[in-house]
Amino acid sequence: MNLNDYLNPIQVQAASTIDGPLLLLAGAGSGKTRVLIYRMAHLVNSGINPFNILAITFTNKAAKEMKERAEHIVERGGDIWVSTFHSFCCRVLRRDIDKIGMDRSFTILDSDDSERLMKLLLKEMNINDKQFPAKSVLSEIGKQKDELVGPDEYAMFAGGDFRLAVIANLYKAYQARLKQNNSLDFDDIIGKTVELFSARPEVLNRYQERFMYIMVDEYQDTNTAQYQLIRLLSAKYQNLCVVGDDDQSIYGWRGANIRNILDFEKDFKNAVTIKLEQNYRSTDVILDAANAVIVNNKNRKGKALWTEKSGGTPIRYHNADDEYAEADFVADTIQTAFDKGTNYRDFAILYRLNAQSRVLEEKLMRRNIRYRIYGGVRFYERKEVKDVLAYLKTVANPYDEVSLRRIINVPRRGIGDVALDSAAQFAVTNDLPLYESLLRINEYSDSKARNKNIEAFTEMMEAFRQATQFLPVSGLLRLILDKSGYTMSLSAENTDESRDRLKNVEELISKAVEFEKADLETTHLEPGEIVTDEKSLAAFLEEVALIADIDNYNENEDAVTLMTLHSSKGLEFPQVFLAGFEENVFPSYRAIMYGGEKEIEEERRLCYVGITRAKEQLYLVTASQRRQNGMMTYNKPSRFLKEIPEDLVTGHIIRKPVVTQVIQNNDAFSFKIGARPTAKPAMPMPKAAPPDYIAGDFVRQAKYGIGEVVSIAPAGVDYEVTVNFPELGAKKFMAHLSKLEKVDV
Repeated sequence: MNLNDYLNPIQVQAASTIDGPLLLLAGAGSGKTRVLIYRMAHLVNSGINPFNILAITFTNKAAKEMKERAEHIVERGGDIWVSTFHSFCCRVLRRDIDKIGMDRSFTILDSDDSERLMKLLLKEMNINDKQFPAKSVLSEIGKQKDELVGPDEYAMFAGGDFRLAVIANLYKAYQARLKQNNSLDFDDIIGKTVELFSARPEVLNRYQERFMYIMVDEYQDTNTAQYQLIRLLSAKYQNLCVVGDDDQSIYGWRGANIRNILDFEKDFKNAVTIKLEQNYRSTDVILDAANAVIVNNKNRKGKALWTEKSGGTPIRYHNADDEYAEADFVADTIQTAFDKGTNYRDFAILYRLNAQSRVLEEKLMRRNIRYRIYGGVRFYERKEVKDVLAYLKTVANPYDEVSLRRIINVPRRGIGDVALDSAAQFAVTNDLPLYESLLRINEYSDSKARNKNIEAFTEMMEAFRQATQFLPVSGLLRLILDKSGYTMSLSAENTDESRDRLKNVEELISKAVEFEKADLETTHLEPGEIVTDEKSLAAFLEEVALIADIDNYNENEDAVTLMTLHSSKGLEFPQVFLAGFEENVFPSYRAIMYGGEKEIEEERRLCYVGITRAKEQLYLVTASQRRQNGMMTYNKPSRFLKEIPEDLVTGHIIRKPVVTQVIQNNDAFSFKIGARPTAKPAMPMPKAAPPDYIAGDFVRQAKYGIGEVVSIAPAGVDYEVTVNFPELGAKKFMAHLSKLEKVDV
């Protein structure tokens, strides 16, 4: 294979550099996946066994695309292990987690399951859930797990801080309960693999010998745990190729560490760095705008996208009166283009916050414009789907207390809170899993009715466990739905909602059938390892647990795409709307007020991502006023708009503030609102000097914090100042009496 027939000269250099550490700085739309595939082909053509190649990325969608393309282009491409971080680690743990004290039949808790378990612990430990909300505690624990900080180390860090000490105790109790339940939460999957590799060198060595050549996509999104995993795997042979773009590092809020890519050459000695800067996606205008924005960041490697597609349609800026007018503009523009023959799927509406989608959806629905929204209630988060999956999880791992508690009385079978509390108390007293406590119900309960109901439940669950030996997942699902009474219970409700829920359950069975038809990854097995029915159930549960909303994105569906900017990374659309392109929305209020330069730079990278999703036409849309958190706010256009050269934008009109200047006219005042001074008002000249700020400036108020000045008007001997606070709305003050202080933001 001659790489020059398929790649440009820089891409050829990237694909043919196969030994030692390699950093590919791949700009948006620069063909990085293509380079990785042809690099795999070059490795195989150079005599390297595909069995010894590992490619890791972040999403199932990206992994599937890479695997399909590898199988098409690379000889024996199916033998290359292409996986997400979490899928790879699950496979490792499923084989070897018993070496660090857990059973290989572990189940994975999703965020809702984790929250249920934390609420249970808060109750058991008599901790106020108002002061320590479960989500907040789990967020802090998740951050520590990303940094590979365990409960004991965190407790030392907490020191004498009361709040941190409480969280440290909860962290320790949470991990202990997870182990007792033979469960992992999402953050444990990678951390436990690092723990396994660190504690058992012979296991690490086996995987190092297996994967002599490693490629990691989207390296800028790795956190500390993922970084350490890759360092351990690649330490022996150092044949590590990482691909990423520091300018697209947008997940700092969930643990991604941009230093991993910025410091790659320091961490891996003798590393080669190659920049992929030619863009095959967007027009010259769009790329010039993206480059002009991102160059304002200080913490970056430095590169400039370019394309052979010269010219392009100017970026269109539109300022609407409010969020409803904004949505009208977007919907009207799409409908006009559709009437002229453009497909709905050519359009994407991207926004910073999920809450922005509501008004946009309403306007699209009223015009009968087909759309698909990503980031709403996921299929696997629906109650009925989680109920049925909880049955499967309990069958696979009866020690999974969260799943067991969810389904023990669903549908109702006469096992109430009193019975469950009694079983839980016996479990705690005797250091038993809850399920074993239920199996021994007659040892501590003398209620015949209660005991009978619990015995019937455990007998049913044991029968389901036996059924895994001869039924596929879809058959097991049908058995559970029938014998548990779940289908009968929904059918008896006989409402539109219950019928929809039944359809969702049927869709889950369809998913199981698809899973069974898919080829099992037997090429990734070690010699002598066999896939059994029990493993198939575990694999199904893993696939469901690790699937992301964006994995269901269908580029062939003729519908407008609505999604957050974060979800859009990796996708492209002919025409893109960036809605809510305003201060306090994008960049966010939190980033402006509390984040400092670090978070503003991440917001700017997010803007860069949004701009580079567009292939042909980009729309930047703002609203003069917008209701946020129930309050009317007045936001200036985003600072990122000012960073785009004006010659690239049409309609680039910055909204004028309500009052821009107070003009003294002898003994009276008039107000300039983009016009000549008005007639002298009938009021005496105020004795106080005019404030040192004007509309559009930011001021600090002692009680409410920092807000934006909306208007200034004379009021007796002082001035009435209307200030908009992002989380409170507009409030009025007397300028000098309230001692408003101008601040630079």
